[in-house]
Amino acid sequence: MADLNVNGKKYKVDVDPATPLLWVIRDHVGLTGTKYGCGIGQCGACTVLFDGQAIRSCAIPVSAAAGKKIETIEGLEKNGQLSKVQKAWVDNQVPQCGYCQSGLVMATTALLRNTPKPTDAQIDAAVTNICRCGTFQQVREAIHAVSKA
Repeated sequence: MADLNVNGKKYKVDVDPATPLLWVIRDHVGLTGTKYGCGIGQCGACTVLFDGQAIRSCAIPVSAAAGKKIETIEGLEKNGQLSKVQKAWVDNQVPQCGYCQSGLVMATTALLRNTPKPTDAQIDAAVTNICRCGTFQQVREAIHAVSKA
């Protein structure tokens, strides 16, 4: 039995301790905004915040999540209002197919919480997610829009 704190809510899930956190979030907690991409922690589609740090949830066993604060894309909206990052994504027309976008938004959220006015080099170092549609310039524009607001 694993005790999880996801988006401020407590969950008890009965899974093998080695089960990737991604599958627990999706299949047991029921939050499907976090996507499966590669399964080896490379692409970033599964990025969530883990005690405020962006991590690839497909590569973390649920046993490592005990006592940690997990935040998913569903947890960013507050009282019907998009987060600043989500709003910048819409305003800058970042998504194309959209599949990788929740992971990109989560990586960007972690970056901006820790570095409110990042340089391009800091963005490159922190947001390493892969977007097959190639929206990297729009991502950068959205990040800079938030940092200037």
